[in-house]
Amino acid sequence: MMIFDLTAPVAPVAPAVSDTVTVAVNGVNGAPSNSIVILLAITLLSVVPAILLMTTSFTKIFVVLSFTRNALGLQGVPPNQVLAGLALFLSLFIMAPVISEVNDVGVQPYMSGALSFTEAVDVGKAPLQNFMLDHTREQDLALMTRAADRENPANEADVPFTTLVPAFLISELRSAFIMGFVIFIPFLVIDLVVSASLMSMGMMMLPPVMISLPFKLLLFVLVDGWGLVVSSLIGSYTGSG
Repeated sequence: MMIFDLTAPVAPVAPAVSDTVTVAVNGVNGAPSNSIVILLAITLLSVVPAILLMTTSFTKIFVVLSFTRNALGLQGVPPNQVLAGLALFLSLFIMAPVISEVNDVGVQPYMSGALSFTEAVDVGKAPLQNFMLDHTREQDLALMTRAADRENPANEADVPFTTLVPAFLISELRSAFIMGFVIFIPFLVIDLVVSASLMSMGMMMLPPVMISLPFKLLLFVLVDGWGLVVSSLIGSYTGSG
C-alpha cells in the first residue's frame, strides 16, 4: 500500500540582497589570503626593475663597470649582459643585510597577520630608507627639497621618500663618475705614451689603440684590476674601502 504526502509545498523565499560587496583580504587566522599574496607578488615583480635601479647600489656598480670597460678600450667585451649580471649579484651581496631586515620587520609580520599591509610597508621601508640616507649627500637632499618647494626636514626620519630617491640616485651617479675618472687615469697615460712614441717614429697611420690595448690589458691583469674595482665598490658601501 502506497502513502502519498499531500502537504502543500512551501513558497520560495527571495535571496537576501546586499548593497555592499566585501572581499576577504585576510584568511581565517588573520594572515593574508593566498589570492592577495599572489596579487602582491605579481605587482612587486612589475616594479622590481625600477626599485633595483633607483633604490639600490645597482646603478653605481653598473656605471663603474662600464667605465672600466671603456677605459680599457673594449667596446663589447665583457658584454652588457655580463656586466649587468655582475652588478646584480654584487648589489644582492651589498644589500643582503637590508633585504634581511626588511623581511624580518615587514614581510614576515605581514604574512603572519601581525601587521596590516599599510603598517608593513611603513615599517619595511625604514631599513631601505636608512641605507639610502647613509649614502646620500646633504647637498643633493637640499637640491631636491628646493626643487620640490618644500621646507627643510627637521631630521632624517622626516625626509620624504619621493625626495630621497632622486637625491640618492644623483649621489650614486656622482660617486660612480669619480671612480670612473680615477680608473681612466692610468690607461690614459698609456694611450698618451703610445701615441707620442708612434708619432716620434713616424708611424702616424698606425692606430694607437692597436698598440696600447695589449699594454692596458697587461697592466689590468697584473694589478688584478677586476678585484680592485669590485673591492672598491663593496668598500664604498661597507666603509672598508
